[in-house]
Order: sequence, then C-alpha cells, then structure tokens
Amino acid sequence: MSELKPQSKYPINPLRKFVDFANRRPAWLSSWLITKVFRFKVKLAGTTGIEMLHTDGKTVTYRQKNYRKAQNHIGSVHAAATALLAESCTGFIVGINLPGDKLPLIKRMDLQYIKRATGDMTAVASLTDEQIKLMQSTDRGEVSVAVKVTDSTGIEPVICEMLWAWVEKRS
Repeated sequence: MSELKPQSKYPINPLRKFVDFANRRPAWLSSWLITKVFRFKVKLAGTTGIEMLHTDGKTVTYRQKNYRKAQNHIGSVHAAATALLAESCTGFIVGINLPGDKLPLIKRMDLQYIKRATGDMTAVASLTDEQIKLMQSTDRGEVSVAVKVTDSTGIEPVICEMLWAWVEKRS
C-alpha cells in the first residue's frame, strides 16, 4: 500500500495511519486487524459479518458471507445487507483518503437490484488519483465512488453508485 505523505496543511488521518500499520503485516493479519476495527466502529457491519479482504489505499475489497443473520426470506444475502456492503466498502475508501480534520458523510445511495444473488457477496470500491487529490485539497465537497458488487457465481446482481460528501469536523 502506498502511504500518504501528508503535508502540514493535511492533518494525519488516524484511520489511514492504522491501515498503513496493518498493511505492513502479513495479508491475513492485515485483513483481520482492519476488519476488527471496522466492525467495532460500524456496529451493523459487525452484526452482518462484513469482512475487509484487501486494500492498497486506492481500492478496497469487502465480503459479506451469506450468513443467516444477513439473509432474506429466500436464503440469499438480504438487499439491506447488500446495500450495507456497498456503503461500507465505499465509505472505507473515502474515509482513509480524507485528511484527519474531515468527516465523510454518505449523501446518496443508488442501488438497482437486477438479478437474484447466489452465495457470498463481494464489493470492490476504488478512487482515482484525481478524486483523492480533490478530497485532500478541499474543505468540503463530494465524490461519486465506483463500486462493483458480485455474488459467488461472479454475476453483478446489483448496480451501485454511492455519492459521498465530506465536511470539516467540528471541534
């Protein structure tokens, strides 16, 4: 993972600092550490069992296993759990790329459920260099985050787009 080199005007982001620390560990340990911290901070993600599999700072991969607690009435991952997966994945990548004095806020979630899902769900979200630069250089703004959600057969049962905003944290 490429570590951010914050300039003096970009306060250090404690979450990014932790992710950089975790990513200097073996992959299995890095994933486990980041997942534990994420589930502690986002309680619903802990309930459904969302896992962070990998991040390089620009892209992140999350997984939602087809656990009973996250299932719908037909035995697949519930629509709400799928939305949580996409929102969590995009929120994480935005959160680690903001300066420490900024707060990420979900502004809009667009989800189009187009096929029945089978098995576990995986979400991959990414930011461009331009998006990261914008987030680090402006006090407030918004960014549309690309996220692809697939099931265990490789199909994309839901098309997602997440719009994230950021503002300065209040003291």
